[in-house]
Amino acid sequence: MSIRLRLALCYGALFALILPFVTGLSYAIHARGQYDDLDRTLIVSTEHAAVEAASSASGPHLAQGEKGFEIALRLYSPNGLLQDQTLGTASLPSIDPRLILRTPTGPAFDTMARLFPPLLGTAAVTPDRGSAFGLMSTPQQRWRVYVLPFHAGQRAGYLEAVTPLGRLDDSIQIFRLTLPLVGLVSLLVALLGSWAIAGNALRPVTQMIQAAQTITFSRDLSRRIAAPMHHDELGRLAATFNEMLVSINTAHQTQQRFVADASHELRAPLTAIQGNIELLRRKPEMPDIDRAEALIELEREAARLSRLVADLLILARADAGIALKHCPLDLDLLVLDAFRETRYLAHGQTLQLAPFEPVQIEGDEDRLKQLLLILLDNALKYTPVGDQVTLGLCRHGCEVDMLVRDTGIGIEPEVLPHVFERFYRADPARSRDPGGTGLGLSIAQWIVEQHAGKIWLESQPRQGTLVTVRLPLRDHSSH
Repeated sequence: MSIRLRLALCYGALFALILPFVTGLSYAIHARGQYDDLDRTLIVSTEHAAVEAASSASGPHLAQGEKGFEIALRLYSPNGLLQDQTLGTASLPSIDPRLILRTPTGPAFDTMARLFPPLLGTAAVTPDRGSAFGLMSTPQQRWRVYVLPFHAGQRAGYLEAVTPLGRLDDSIQIFRLTLPLVGLVSLLVALLGSWAIAGNALRPVTQMIQAAQTITFSRDLSRRIAAPMHHDELGRLAATFNEMLVSINTAHQTQQRFVADASHELRAPLTAIQGNIELLRRKPEMPDIDRAEALIELEREAARLSRLVADLLILARADAGIALKHCPLDLDLLVLDAFRETRYLAHGQTLQLAPFEPVQIEGDEDRLKQLLLILLDNALKYTPVGDQVTLGLCRHGCEVDMLVRDTGIGIEPEVLPHVFERFYRADPARSRDPGGTGLGLSIAQWIVEQHAGKIWLESQPRQGTLVTVRLPLRDHSSH
């Protein structure tokens, strides 16, 4: 079942639950209002007639109305004898007013009309003390009766007002039958309206689905979803989806570039190895010096291939999100160890240690040593003979900085933002380090991130480079 249909059915079900209450309340308010207005009219007419009858000089009597009455008035003696009545009312059914006073009748409206209005705090019309309402029924219709006793000096009696309920009952009956039909039509309109509204609201979702399907089939990650006009939840969803597509497209392009660069880097040593093996196979009688050079070349390219594969495995582990194991270690001892190893790699460069402070952190000893060796190896490769490479370790509050500074060729400003990209090597670096893989700084950055640290480079062409690695101290204290 589609979301659109579910929404339409939910809206329709909610409307269907509310509709009976609203229908019943509307009927009750309308019906009760009609009958209450009629009762008020009877009270006002009777009280007015009582005043006129009591003030007549010739004794109590009623003003004669016209034929085609709406309210008939009758005057009774204290003994219940009919004394006077308005014109055209002789044929009306009569009832002893004293009987009405002894057994009064409640409102003329039905049970449903009595049920709802009290919920709204409205009360039915009640007669004054001493008066009463009654109901009479004939084969043709019902009649509403109101009896009011009156006293004027020595004169007394009863005034009775009678009005037919036939037309009002018929009108209320039609209204009662019409309301359910109106309710059903309203329910149908509500279902159709909710279907249309849900379809309009979900149209952006349909467009997103179509765009996603198009991207899936075409594999064109450069396509984007048209953002809705309104900046609502669907608008934010479309924007988030487009941001996700940008991220996926960037990751896809990076992966393609990485695969292409890795294939290129792997092809070079493999080609050299294959060429030397083919040379040794075809020329078994080649001179020993040439054979030795071929074997040295094979060994060098195999080592280069081994380093490249090892670096790729490290980056694959980084991409898989495998975390390093951290344990307490003395970073100053680790720096000294890396410093001693690097001294044997120098080819005429001067290597010194300054500044240097004892520091303890939480980390992976092997990976941190690899980080230092990568940075020191890069510094030595790009520093001319006779220049200087400096390794330092100093604390700053709850953090520690490892510094590797050289006085080498430096890095161009436009190259500096790309130095941590995989397989990215500026032309000067390639010319000076043909055996490198271009993955060293990428691995260094991953190691630093695994230790919740930061790494950055500061460099100027022909003025050297400063690499700063900032790591948190163990438990944010120097211990």
